[in-house]
Amino acid sequence: MQLETVLNKLIRFIRERTEALSINVTSGGVDSMEKYQYIIGQINALEATRQELSNLLNDKEHNEGTVIDINTKQ
Repeated sequence: MQLETVLNKLIRFIRERTEALSINVTSGGVDSMEKYQYIIGQINALEATRQELSNLLNDKEHNEGTVIDINTKQ
């Protein structure tokens, strides 16, 4: 399996988990402040991880291609 495919699947899982946690918080599924803080911490960690994985994918896309040496030596 390609690394890019794995990263995309991981990003999709993180996005789905973040959405599920957000729905849990906004629909009144949290019964204590400790649980609320825990879920918010999870959301923050997942979002930071998703952003870093997206940055890695973007760097990979930007680094692919043909390199042309414009310093021609004669």
